[in-house]
Amino acid sequence: MHITTINLTRTAGLAAMVAGVLYILVQFIHPHEEPANVATTGWAVTHVLTLLMAVLAMIGVSGMYLRQVKQTGLLGLVGVILFAGNFLLIFAWTFVEAAVLPLLVNQVPLFVNDFIWLPAGGTPVGDVGGLKAVSVVAAVMYLLGGLLFGLAMFRGGVLARWAALLLAAGAAVTVVAGMIPHSVARIFAIPVGVALAGLGHSLWRELGAGAGLPAAGTVGTRLDPAEAT
Repeated sequence: MHITTINLTRTAGLAAMVAGVLYILVQFIHPHEEPANVATTGWAVTHVLTLLMAVLAMIGVSGMYLRQVKQTGLLGLVGVILFAGNFLLIFAWTFVEAAVLPLLVNQVPLFVNDFIWLPAGGTPVGDVGGLKAVSVVAAVMYLLGGLLFGLAMFRGGVLARWAALLLAAGAAVTVVAGMIPHSVARIFAIPVGVALAGLGHSLWRELGAGAGLPAAGTVGTRLDPAEAT
């Protein structure tokens, strides 16, 4: 494959599609958040998939933004920083859950319990340092980032507008997630996953349709015969 702007952008679209599917899948297979599950195979598989999802989502979101950087302006810049930054925090948090917590669960089960319940709005029993603040920042970045990025993609008008609105709405409704059980609140991830996949497909298809066209600026109006003489 030749490394071109079009190929890289289509790859970003494909990454977003896979990220959206994985984001939905993880909600259905995620083990219950309790120390007894931290060292299980199901926990490891779920968190490896989440790590992959976070990486692909960052690639996909970046590609969407770069495709519409002129159309989205400052709103798009703020949105992509917050939304992509949220997936960066998800990656860091999930890495600890996958690689570190299984080693600690027998020594400090209360800390492990606090750690895995913080993203769900749980109240720590022990001292977790600055982790509580990190979880709050991640939640705000997800909500505001998804909302602003979705609105920016809608305003850009290049990618599927239905998916952009679904992303904004799906991120916004998570404001009520802390008021309901976490197992039920996982359903709020489905619209965001669908939106990511939809925007990614739109990016992949839109660049595919134009891949064989000459670059912008090389196609002009028909040559006037008078001008050729």
